[in-house]
Amino acid sequence: MDNEKTLVVFRRWRATKDIIALFPAEPSDIEGWYCLSYERVGQHAGAEYYGVIQATRPATDDEAASLAQELTQIGYNLQPIRRASKAVHERRRATARALRATPV
Repeated sequence: MDNEKTLVVFRRWRATKDIIALFPAEPSDIEGWYCLSYERVGQHAGAEYYGVIQATRPATDDEAASLAQELTQIGYNLQPIRRASKAVHERRRATARALRATPV
């Protein structure tokens, strides 16, 4: 189990009503432009945070509960937030910079 809290934003797609979990502090690419996301179908993927925010609405606690439980079962220690601040996005970019600087 992961002891560190993972920031998560739960959103509901307007068209399908499926729930997506955005991890705004976790980079999915080496540049840190995209954050990590998770959905039942497809599971982990990269996501453009602001694009997803525009195409979705906030998920209620009841709507997000099942996906939150699934994420907890696979090892996440979640800290739900409503929106990511500039500091959170900078943390993602800093993590990506650190990964780029790490020798292979």
